[in-house]
Amino acid sequence: MIDSKVIEAFHLMWDHFPEPVTLVHKSREVIAVNGACKSIGREVGINCATIGTPEAHKGCLANQALANRQPAFKKGKFGEKDIISYWLPIDGYPDFFIHFGVGVTIDYDAV
Repeated sequence: MIDSKVIEAFHLMWDHFPEPVTLVHKSREVIAVNGACKSIGREVGINCATIGTPEAHKGCLANQALANRQPAFKKGKFGEKDIISYWLPIDGYPDFFIHFGVGVTIDYDAV
């Protein structure tokens, strides 16, 4: 069971971030989602590895971020969009990480 303070902190920090963000357990169960994530149909309780195609998860760096306790990121594609994906470990909670991509819902080149 995750401490409710972590979920509260997630929402305080990420609810108004304009890109989809998830709080994820190492099992890949999504524990919390922000508003942008809800708007594209993501829900608490799903397995994040089942979202989209299997190819979309080939470069997943969650295990690296969890093992090294350091942020991990990579450039990639989300459909036709160029994005940067991030996996952020959470201090004091070694089984959880924050996952999001910049460029998923916003075309920053058009802004």
